[in-house]
Amino acid sequence: MKAGDPELRNELDAALRARGELGSEYESALVESFLEKVEHRLDATLDRRVRRHLAEQRVSLARGTRPPHPLGGFTERYGFAIVSLVLAVPLSAIGAETAHTSGLVVAWLGIVAVNAVHAARNWPFLQRRSGHVASDWED
Repeated sequence: MKAGDPELRNELDAALRARGELGSEYESALVESFLEKVEHRLDATLDRRVRRHLAEQRVSLARGTRPPHPLGGFTERYGFAIVSLVLAVPLSAIGAETAHTSGLVVAWLGIVAVNAVHAARNWPFLQRRSGHVASDWED
């Protein structure tokens, strides 16, 4: 279901026209009716996505392959963190030697920032905003 769904837009327009004709005393009934239609659409969309995802899992199991983890594999997620911690030792030494405590703090803020950006690329709400879809089974 898309934000600019013409069918829902028509339903909303019809509800607003009915409110204008019937008056405000029927407003709560009209709103409830519209929200019920939206809920049915959301349920149908969610059911379709879940069925598609389950079918993909069945196909991948039948082929003997494991579906990819939506947030990346073990080696990708933890490997990056391990490498950044290994590199943190010389960066901390350089920062502490050149600028003392403030250099150490800046080095660790940089390490934390790099790891946060790496982790944030897998956050679903950021992927949808950028137009990137996390998996094939989403609309």
